[in-house]
Amino acid sequence: MTKNTNETIQGFGKRLVSFRKDAGFTQEQLAQKVGVSRRRIAYYEGETQHPPTTILPKLAVALGVSTDALFNVESGIIAEKSRTSTIRYPEVCEEINNSDQCIQEVYWENNVRIIQGDSRQALANIPDSTFQCCITSPPYWGLRDYGYNGQIGAENDPSDYIEDLVKIFREVRRTLTDDGTLWLNIGDSYTSGNRKWRDTDKKNPARAMSYRPPTPEGLKPKDLIGIPWRLALALQQDGWYLRSDIIWNKPNCQPESVKDRPTRSHEYVFLMSKSKTYYYNAEAIKEPSVNGEKPKNRRTVCNINTNGFHGAHFAVFPPELVEMCLLAGTDSGSTVLDPFFGSGTVGAVCIENNRKCIGIELNPEYVGISVDRIKKVHPTLNLYSSGSVKKAHVA
Repeated sequence: MTKNTNETIQGFGKRLVSFRKDAGFTQEQLAQKVGVSRRRIAYYEGETQHPPTTILPKLAVALGVSTDALFNVESGIIAEKSRTSTIRYPEVCEEINNSDQCIQEVYWENNVRIIQGDSRQALANIPDSTFQCCITSPPYWGLRDYGYNGQIGAENDPSDYIEDLVKIFREVRRTLTDDGTLWLNIGDSYTSGNRKWRDTDKKNPARAMSYRPPTPEGLKPKDLIGIPWRLALALQQDGWYLRSDIIWNKPNCQPESVKDRPTRSHEYVFLMSKSKTYYYNAEAIKEPSVNGEKPKNRRTVCNINTNGFHGAHFAVFPPELVEMCLLAGTDSGSTVLDPFFGSGTVGAVCIENNRKCIGIELNPEYVGISVDRIKKVHPTLNLYSSGSVKKAHVA
């Protein structure tokens, strides 16, 4: 983010007014978008010396501009250029389950492009063979309420959830290159026993839900549903090559107050490919051997701690897990897709490893978090540039 000197904030209020009017918002409407009072927006639109750093990402997302554009200094000219270069995705509003959902590009800098909208619609605008790899973790079924009608994971029946994801990943497969791979992290869940809601948890406030799906037909109360394998087999049936089931073991997993089964401490990451032969760099992800000799081939059980991110929602993709998938599935400079971008972990890891990324996220709050996070990440030395890693073989 641009440093907030007196120079950079000069004209901030005028640019905010201009961008607000371009977006077609009144002060009241913009205030509702970002969750503040109209009076506060009016204050920021004055020539204040204290611009809104705490809600700046939300303002940028609501207005469809970069934060740099809001802070630009050269009498709005560079700001307008920044806005033009950032909004390169057509805004499309469609009625989905009786509510308007808009698809809008909100950020395109530092080789990361963020699209706000529903993946089911946004992917349709992306050309074939755009990505070498997709790394993603979709919302899990029946575990969280994101507050959107028609949201993935809130279907009444897991078969509908799987059908929704199969359609999305069919589009993902279209946008992958022929040697492309999908690295899919997915967790499991239990039937609710027909309870209609769930209490808060002191250790996990996001656990609370105002709805719970009924026990699916063919299952019983307290059944483990088997969502990961149901989805993996459905994707295999739809044309994906199912190449590996990777166990993400969480040594620091969250405790569970259960007394009739073990505490769950793992999730699945499925490696799938578009074609029989595909890009896979085994050398890049070799792991240390026990005896200290030369590294050995990566095993299917990965011990990686969960990794919280301040301000993000409850489920944060660990960077170490993303990096393993990224290094194995992509070459330097290639483009990666995450259709469920969340707090932006895939984008951050891409920047750090000299990859490009397109992320799609429905929730504007998470979009604001990811934009703010991505702007603070700086590229590091490309791991491939030293020549210490051999060229990958096509598996």
